[in-house]
Amino acid sequence: QVQLAESGGGLVQTGGSLRLSCAASGRTSDMWRVGWFRQAPGKEREFVAAINWDSAQTYYAESVKGRFTIDRDNAKNTVYLQTNSQINSLRVDDTAVYYCAAALKRCTGKGCSSRENNYQYWGQGTQVTVSS
Repeated sequence: QVQLAESGGGLVQTGGSLRLSCAASGRTSDMWRVGWFRQAPGKEREFVAAINWDSAQTYYAESVKGRFTIDRDNAKNTVYLQTNSQINSLRVDDTAVYYCAAALKRCTGKGCSSRENNYQYWGQGTQVTVSS
């Protein structure tokens, strides 16, 4: 099994910066991909970004492309989701509970990175609230 713990959420203003962390433990050597998803109030959970654990290939939802960056530190077994410091990245509609998820099963087809059912382990989530 893999255990995931998110941190770094909180209240931020529009245009501010954000750095979320997802610390993994357990069978981390078996991880194929780690993704970030989010769920806004009254909405379904949606894909945000993902990164392949070994190759570091990244995937982004169109809504965050260019604004967010996903990265990982294999030595720390941690995946980060952060805003682009060069632009005013955060918007009010980024408000959501952010979850990280780990996939142990290899999946390389189109859309694999963004489908929830391709991820076997999930964290508890961290709340991000963006105020104007």
